[in-house]
Parts: sequence; C-alpha cells; structure tokens
Amino acid sequence: MKIINCEQGSPEWFSARCGIPTASSFDKILDTSGKPSKQLKKYLYQLAGEKITAKQEETYINGAMQRGKEMEGEARKFYELTTSQKVVAVGFCLNETPDYGCSPDGLVDKEGTVEIKCPLMATHVGYLIEGVLPTDYFQQVQGGLLVTGRKWCDFISYYPGMKPLVVRVIPDKDFHSKLKLEVEVFCMELTDLIVKIK
Repeated sequence: MKIINCEQGSPEWFSARCGIPTASSFDKILDTSGKPSKQLKKYLYQLAGEKITAKQEETYINGAMQRGKEMEGEARKFYELTTSQKVVAVGFCLNETPDYGCSPDGLVDKEGTVEIKCPLMATHVGYLIEGVLPTDYFQQVQGGLLVTGRKWCDFISYYPGMKPLVVRVIPDKDFHSKLKLEVEVFCMELTDLIVKIK
C-alpha cells in the first residue's frame, strides 16, 4: 500500500484520486454478490473523462451529507476515547499496482482501519437495530481492506446523544477474490478506453 498524505477534500486529494477507481465507488463495479453492477459502464466513462481532462465533475452535497462530514471529527474522537485506540488520519491509499485506491477515515495501529458514518437519526436507529455492517457500505469497507491489506475495519455509525454502532469487519476472502479480479479487468478496460477516445 502506498499512502498519499494530503487532507481529504483538498485539491491534492482530488488530484490523487482523479480517474482512479476508489473503494467508495466499488459498488458501481460489482454488487454484493460479486456480479457486475448496472452502473459499471457509466462509471467507466466517468473515470475515462476524468483521466483525460484531469478534472472531476462537482457532485451534489445535500445538508445531511454536509452535516455528516462536519461530525466526522467528533465521531473519531469518541471512538478514540471509548476504545483507547489512536486513529491516524490519511489522505489517499493506493494498492500496490497502483491502479485503484481508497480513502479510509483513519488507520488504527498496524492492523486496522475505521470507516465513519454520521447518518440521519432514523438511519442511525435502523443501523442500531440491525447491528451489522449496512449492505450499502459492504463494497466500500471490503474494498478498503483489499487496498490497505489491513486485518480489520471498525465501521462506526455515530449520532450525538445516542449510542454508536461499532462493527468489526474482517476481510471476506471470497468477495476479495471476485473484487480484485473485477477491478483489475475494469482498470484494463479503462486504459483501453482512454487510448481509444484520446
């Protein structure tokens, strides 16, 4: 794993991940069962455009998303306090190739990562009732583990005034095999597409 030290959301961070498949969008490459996603072609075209122009199109950020970003630091401090673990913020992590990457919300010691979500109240309550890694984040969390090579990820759902949800997720080896293959094929198709349209 190669770490690019920059602040997430900074121009350097956007530049580092421009045109590169990232774990937060691995659900656009394959679904939770390991089958190709219906969004695959659109994502392929998007990244080809980013690679050629060296620009990323602005994405819509609603109030709930903005609030979640603002509360992430509070959630990280809460996790550190309750677990006595130090979380190290990182910018962007690349796999060894380096064709794809991820932006974990933090690295923990030498074996772990954290993925922090600060959802709306009703969503958080739903996560607490289920008590497992929400399906919506399965590819992102497993993708982050694949990229970083870490042994576990603590998925955290945080809402002030309520108990947090902390779920320890370990690598799903079967899914990793499918994910690695599909992402590498996707990267080859991306390279071919860029040559074709440049």
